[in-house]
Amino acid sequence: MSGNKIILKDVSKKFIRQSVLENISCEFESGKIYGIIGENGCGKTVLLKLICGLMRPSSGQILYNELELKKDIDFLPSLGVIIENPGFFEELSGFENLKILAGFQRKIDDRKIIESIERVGLVNNKKPVSNYSLGMKQRLGVAQAIMEDPDILVLDEFTTALDTDGVDMTHNLVREHKEKGKIVIITSHSVYDIRSLCDKVYAVEKKGLKDVL
Repeated sequence: MSGNKIILKDVSKKFIRQSVLENISCEFESGKIYGIIGENGCGKTVLLKLICGLMRPSSGQILYNELELKKDIDFLPSLGVIIENPGFFEELSGFENLKILAGFQRKIDDRKIIESIERVGLVNNKKPVSNYSLGMKQRLGVAQAIMEDPDILVLDEFTTALDTDGVDMTHNLVREHKEKGKIVIITSHSVYDIRSLCDKVYAVEKKGLKDVL
């Protein structure tokens, strides 16, 4: 099992005159699933982007194994992520989309990509993503997030548009990553997702985070 840790110290994010997050302090450890909840517009997605390194905090520090994001490293290494709606090239097949994404890191081969597609209940064929349902696109997003077996999995509203079988499938995949000693961070409006999966839950509030579990 890996022993990775993400630590946020008094992290705030402001956009021009609007303060979105203030004085966020928390920790995320390997082998646990963390839930982040809150009302629409409270800053959950912004928080995930900060954690991943997709945004720079206005103040405070984000540390990954004692390395500071945006100072020592630009992005979290070994990261699988879904933030907001997964975006794909609509004219390409699911496999072709994932092959393009896998080409950036060059960690996996075609066999691993196909395996990831099949694990989320999709068929590896030449069907363009433009013909996918919303649920199929969400499944493809999950496949993209897990295909490189990342040490950190960040999933924003990852069960949106999924049917019951799809929810069960993604829950099992998330639990597998926990059992492997990964860090898993999720947001969801589904109480079922949060209660079924999370070891710890943070609620985003105006003046920071509140432990609710």
